[in-house]
Amino acid sequence: MAVKITDECINCAACETECPSAAIFEGDDIFEVDPDKCTECEGLDEQQCMAVCPADCIIFDR
Repeated sequence: MAVKITDECINCAACETECPSAAIFEGDDIFEVDPDKCTECEGLDEQQCMAVCPADCIIFDR
């Protein structure tokens, strides 16, 4: 599984530096998640990207 960044992304980059698996990167229009790298922060109490996102635009991609 992975998380997904929706079109509501404001390009603040807060999530990119918080991702422990380096799965978030700057895309053409918004930040994106590499689903092959995303571990959904396995072993942590919460998803780090979701915790810092001021736009609440990161969702579970199931």
